[in-house]
Amino acid sequence: MNKSERLQDMLRYLNSREFFNLQDLMDKYQISKSTALRDIRSLEQLGMPIYSEYGRHGRYGILQNRLLSPIIFTLDEVYALYFAMLTLQSYQSTPFHMHVNQLQEKFEKCLSQEQIKKIRSMKKVLQLESNQHHHVSLYLEQILKSILHENICTIQYTRNKGSKRYRVQFFKISAKFGQWYATGIEVNTNQQRVFRCDKVTSMQVEAEESPFSLDELVSRSLELYQSVHNIRFEVEIEEQAKDIFYKESYPSMKLDIGEQTVITGFYNPGEESFIAEYFMRYGSHVVAVKPESLRTMIQSKVEQLLQHYRTSIT
Repeated sequence: MNKSERLQDMLRYLNSREFFNLQDLMDKYQISKSTALRDIRSLEQLGMPIYSEYGRHGRYGILQNRLLSPIIFTLDEVYALYFAMLTLQSYQSTPFHMHVNQLQEKFEKCLSQEQIKKIRSMKKVLQLESNQHHHVSLYLEQILKSILHENICTIQYTRNKGSKRYRVQFFKISAKFGQWYATGIEVNTNQQRVFRCDKVTSMQVEAEESPFSLDELVSRSLELYQSVHNIRFEVEIEEQAKDIFYKESYPSMKLDIGEQTVITGFYNPGEESFIAEYFMRYGSHVVAVKPESLRTMIQSKVEQLLQHYRTSIT
């Protein structure tokens, strides 16, 4: 272990301690007393707030109200962490208590003025594209806790201007383009569903013990979703439309790129309308659709939209 690696390890080792002495470092790292003293001076230069207690049983202490992080990052790592935080600005809600601005402020306290200056300069020229949604997900934190505790929940969910109650055990939270989604198994039907978190208007955790563990639900997620009566589909699209798939798709779909660009997958009975609306996003980039029932459903929705613009839009 070279000096740089040893100092990094010391930062982590001492971070959990309130006091230490030279012998602790000498024994752990197999170094001499003079090397241990030099290492302590190096740690102080790195920002670790170490102070000395003199006397017969002299030792070193570490200030508990330190502001600097005990982990030292390279400048590239600082950039990566900082801009990862900026992506959270796309979300009106997060499952964490801390606001993004508070997180950035706290992070900057761990940096030198030179690092902060470089980060703010880079922020001016590096644009992060994001879609800001203004819908608040009131129960996002509770959903996360229910997943970790493997709870069954009763939720009220708004859909198509109506509202419906579900008993569900959530097992996954995902985020796309500023929107949060929670995946769970509906207890009464044993069917997997994806819920938009901002549409959950009430939530109550039940006392009943769940029949499934979190690991079981995660490992069986696609199997749970795919019923024995599922309908396979193949939709050929123009090659330039693959970016639409990359921006939004579902676990039951995959993209095959060869001589043709084809989206294949399945949907369960009753979901044909939802799948048809999804493929309407591809517009004129759709080349062929199988099965015929799905093509007919897409055509019907296009005709309804055209009729709406002809008769209702002025």
